[in-house]
Amino acid sequence: MSESKTALVIDDEPDIRELLEITLGRMHIETFSVENVAQAKRLLAERDFSICLTDMKLPDGNGLEIVEYIQLHHPRLPVAVITAHGNVDIAIDSMKAGAFDFISKPVDLTALRKLVNTAVRATELETTNREDKQPLLTGESRAMKQLVNSIQKLARSQAPVYVSGESGAGKELVARSIHNLGPRSNKPFIAVNCGAIPRELLESELFGHVKGSFTGAHQDKAGLFRAAEGGTLFFDEVADLPLDMQVKLLRAIQEKKVRPVGAESETATDVRVLCATHKNLENEVSRGHFRQDLFYRLNVIQLNVPALRHRKEDISALACELLEKIASSAGAPTPTLSGNAISALENYSFPGNVRELENILERAFTLCEHDTIQTEDLHLPDSAPKPPPSSPVGGGGKVDYYQNCLEHGSIDEYLEEIEREILCKTLESCRWNKTQAAKKLGVTFRSLRYRLQKLGLDKE
Repeated sequence: MSESKTALVIDDEPDIRELLEITLGRMHIETFSVENVAQAKRLLAERDFSICLTDMKLPDGNGLEIVEYIQLHHPRLPVAVITAHGNVDIAIDSMKAGAFDFISKPVDLTALRKLVNTAVRATELETTNREDKQPLLTGESRAMKQLVNSIQKLARSQAPVYVSGESGAGKELVARSIHNLGPRSNKPFIAVNCGAIPRELLESELFGHVKGSFTGAHQDKAGLFRAAEGGTLFFDEVADLPLDMQVKLLRAIQEKKVRPVGAESETATDVRVLCATHKNLENEVSRGHFRQDLFYRLNVIQLNVPALRHRKEDISALACELLEKIASSAGAPTPTLSGNAISALENYSFPGNVRELENILERAFTLCEHDTIQTEDLHLPDSAPKPPPSSPVGGGGKVDYYQNCLEHGSIDEYLEEIEREILCKTLESCRWNKTQAAKKLGVTFRSLRYRLQKLGLDKE
C-alpha cells in the first residue's frame, strides 16, 4: 500500500495558494501552504513531502533560494518553480540549480496536473525501484562510473540535457538510459535523426499537419512531439537542423505547445527534450549555424560521453557483451576472444568508438573459422590491407591512408570501400560464381555471402 502523497506550496498570493490547494486536493494530495522562505524551511525540517511548488518571487527571498536549499538538504524532493509568463531565463536558471521543472503563470491546470503526476512518480521510483533499473551502459572505469552517476541524477529531473561526445560513443544509449530510469519510462522514447529527414518534411514530421494543408497531405498526421506525449523526444545530430526550424523548435520547447502545419491553434504537449550532436555546438553558435537562444535552452545541463580510448579498461567486458549480442542475433554459439586479441583491442585508438568496436567484432565473428577470435581475425585498421592498385598512390604511406579515411568520413567507410572493390573484382573474375570466389578469397561461402549482403552486393 502506497504512502499518502503530500505537497509543499510556497507562494505569497492567497489566490494562487487556494487554486493549488484545490487542484492538488482533487488529486488526493495533502497540501501544506506557506507564504515565504522562512516558513518553508521550518516546514521542510518538520516533515517529508512528495513535491514542492514554489513561486519565484517571495517576500523574503526567491524560488531559486528554495531550490538550492532543497538540493542541499532534501536532494530527492522534486521542486517545481512557478515563473512569470515568458520568463524563460529564470526557469532555465532554476533547472540548472536542480529544479525538477517549471510552470508559467497563469497556471494551466492540465499542465500542472501532468507535472505533479510526473514528479510524484519520480519520487516513488526513487524509493521503490532504485536497484531494479540500471543504465544501459557497460563499464567499470572511473569515467563510466561518473557518467552513470550523472545519468541517475538527471533521470529524476525534467531539465533538457545536451549529450555531447564523439560519433559512435553511445550518446543515444545515454539518452535512453535517462529516459528508462526516470518517471517517463512507461511512455514512448522517440529518437529523431535531424540530419536524416528531408528539410521540406521536417516541420510536418516534428509537429504534424492537418489534412489538405499541402499537396499530399491526405489525412491528419500527429507528428513526433505528439507521438512522444508523456515521454521523451531525443534530437540526435541537432546541429543539422536548419535555422528556420530551430526557431520553431525553440518556441515548442519554451511554450510547451506545437502547431501542426495548416492548423489554426496550438496543442499543448508534455515531452522531455534531450539532444545530442558530435559537433561542437558552441562553435556552431559562434559561426552563426546554430541559434544562441536555442543552444541556451537545450544546454541546461551538458553531459559528455567519454570516447572509448579514454576508458580502455572497459573494452574487454564491452567486447564480450557485444560478441554475445552478435552471436545471439545470428543464432550461433558465442566465440571467445584470445588474450592477444583483447590486448590488441585495448591498444587500438578506436576513432569510431563503440560503433567501430561493434563493426570490428561483427566482421571477426563472420570471418573467423574457429571458436576463438585471434588478433589477425580482427583486421584492425593499423594492419589493414593496403588500398588496391587502382587507388591513388603518391608514396605518402600512412599519410595517404589517413587522408583517404578523412575523405571517406571514417575508417569504417574507407575499409568497406576497399572490401567492396576486392569482392567485386574477385566475383567478376569468377563470373559471379560465389562458391569459386569464396575459395579464391580463402573464406567460407557463409562468410562471403554475409559480406555481400552487408555491402549491398548480393544480387539474389
